[in-house]
Amino acid sequence: MRTTRTLCTIAAATAVAAGVLVAPAQAAVPATIPLKIVNNSGRSGPVYIYDLGTNLATGQQGWADAGGGFHAWPAGGNPPTPAPDASIAGPGNGGSTTIRIPKFSGRVYFSYGQKLVFKLTTGGLVQPAVQNPTDPNRNILFNWSEYTLNDAGIWINSTQVDMFSAPYAVSVGSKTTGHLKAGGYNAVLNGLKAMSGWSGLIQTSGSTVIRALSPGHGVETGALTENAMADYVNRVWSRYSGSTLTVTPFADQPNTKYFGRVSGNVMNFTNSAGQVVTSFQKPDASSIFGCFKLLDAPNDLVRGPISRTLCAGYNRGTLLTSANQPDNNAGDFYKDSVTNQYAKLIHSQMVDGKAYAFAFDDVGNFESLVNDGNPASATMTLDPFN
Repeated sequence: MRTTRTLCTIAAATAVAAGVLVAPAQAAVPATIPLKIVNNSGRSGPVYIYDLGTNLATGQQGWADAGGGFHAWPAGGNPPTPAPDASIAGPGNGGSTTIRIPKFSGRVYFSYGQKLVFKLTTGGLVQPAVQNPTDPNRNILFNWSEYTLNDAGIWINSTQVDMFSAPYAVSVGSKTTGHLKAGGYNAVLNGLKAMSGWSGLIQTSGSTVIRALSPGHGVETGALTENAMADYVNRVWSRYSGSTLTVTPFADQPNTKYFGRVSGNVMNFTNSAGQVVTSFQKPDASSIFGCFKLLDAPNDLVRGPISRTLCAGYNRGTLLTSANQPDNNAGDFYKDSVTNQYAKLIHSQMVDGKAYAFAFDDVGNFESLVNDGNPASATMTLDPFN
């Protein structure tokens, strides 16, 4: 499974994917902290919890038990072999369970009714990939949060980068994100179902809707056409063949600017000295929705920051509203008829307007992420579906 964005990139040792520099911890962060899981879902039946990730002290991949104890994955195989059962019994409806999470960069999964199926290859854990019709988790209702807990604090999000499914929110201290508006869950799914060209993102188990795939996975499965963004890209290409797109990728470095002009099938970016620093081919839909491939964003100080700015501009439809990017005026987002309709719907139904609906939704700090440099605890709330 190609991971479009994990908390490994949200909070590395020195930087956060949201573009926020990690400050030194004010006090020693303990080896584990409590994560309270509150079940307000309204659903009967069992809930299963999994805390999977990379041990930041050793670099090993594995899972944590309910007490925060780390267990490294055993060697996998080819074909993949079953992983050890890492599940933790979750709370019933109306209840709560508290586990301890260690210094990890990883995911907290939760599933309703059934345990998830995890396997191990020689390269490590096989994460669920429900865009694959043969994935054993395809018909299980589940979701996950991503988090990093390290010596500088905790970063924890609600994410829709891969799919929109079982609703939940995350909290650290007084900060909370991820809650949908009343009726928001159905509004997103029904909005996609009613939209020509986008209804194929909906996945069902029998007659029950269980998730919407992200548009990047939709292109992968054929639910969306690779030409889904072509009209918008063509208009961007036309405009910047005769004018300049200015990218200022660092909010704290207003004098660091790059200047884009289209020549043929390439958009070249120059620095203030007129030197070409990087170039981008005309992107297709999967490059835009996944923020990879033709919009690859390496962890450097030039191409990566330019690419993530372009990715946000394409997904939000702001590259034609302003020649200066990023455009952080939310009033400009998703106005074009050719846009990331999935992201538009999700953001519109969030209580705080924030979501991780595509990989670089953190450009301008519109992502559903909370952090604390000295965390005492964190909370994940499994929300109602209505």
